[in-house]
Amino acid sequence: MVTKNKLILSLITVLTIFCFAVPAFSAETASMDEQIEQLKSMIDSSSYSAFQGRMILNTAQDLLESGIPFEDTKNIIENSVEESFDAYSIKKVFDVILNSQQEGLPTEPLINKVNEGFAKKVNKSVIISVISTKAENLKKANEILNKALQEGLEINGEKEMVGILSDSLENDVPDESLSWLLKTGTSEGKSIMEISEISEELSYLSLMATDSGLSSEEISLLFQKAIESTTNIDEICENIQTSLEAQMSTAKIVPGGAVKPPTNANSGTLPTSLTGNSAAVGETPIQEAGEAPAETGSSPEPSTSPAEESPSPPEN
Repeated sequence: MVTKNKLILSLITVLTIFCFAVPAFSAETASMDEQIEQLKSMIDSSSYSAFQGRMILNTAQDLLESGIPFEDTKNIIENSVEESFDAYSIKKVFDVILNSQQEGLPTEPLINKVNEGFAKKVNKSVIISVISTKAENLKKANEILNKALQEGLEINGEKEMVGILSDSLENDVPDESLSWLLKTGTSEGKSIMEISEISEELSYLSLMATDSGLSSEEISLLFQKAIESTTNIDEICENIQTSLEAQMSTAKIVPGGAVKPPTNANSGTLPTSLTGNSAAVGETPIQEAGEAPAETGSSPEPSTSPAEESPSPPEN
């Protein structure tokens, strides 16, 4: 009799749990359906064809199912419609975000770049190029992190660290230098904030090196020599600065007194930052309002800015 009562009680418990679970599941499904219906209504009211609308909606649904927030997905579609982006460009943006999400990479930096592009009225091709480059840098940063983890290092805030490293990669800091920073900083017990500050300093030095006319290979060699010269992080940054100052006072000058042009000029790469007046490679940048137009004589005078001038530290 006791066993029978226990069995009945167990059945009642299972039925009770099931009764509560079904409405909860239905509510979640309804919520997703409602979100899709909102997006569909927005797309249907646009000028996209039935095929294009279905293509956008299907990719948007993939984003939602992968875990991308509804508001982010909705905002991208709203802004795309407002800026008259073609359907295929929207899909490309969604594909970059979706691929990064599926690879376990942070997607917030990509979404932020897209929103920044919309805010600055940037051309769709530039937005796609910038977030594609950002996605590649996130992937490289994740590889640097995984190598450090495989070597037994314990790293807190892994996703945040990937974002920090990708920002420095965007500023052309050599991969090897960032790998060294992550391993050394972690082994010395430095916080994420401290590693971020050092990463920003390396970005500043890398940008200074680029402005001085050094190629990526020369920058990598300069950073590598500084790292091999000491184990003290502060001294390494100081050594890079000293070497750059020496380069800036001599490397720009070639026989005859002419200024050596930057070796990475017009390399064919698109910008990794979004600006409202971004010009395509090889085109003359659009002049900002209020600025005097640049002189366009047949033989422009070489820049003679002092060696002491250097770019401001990047804001990541």
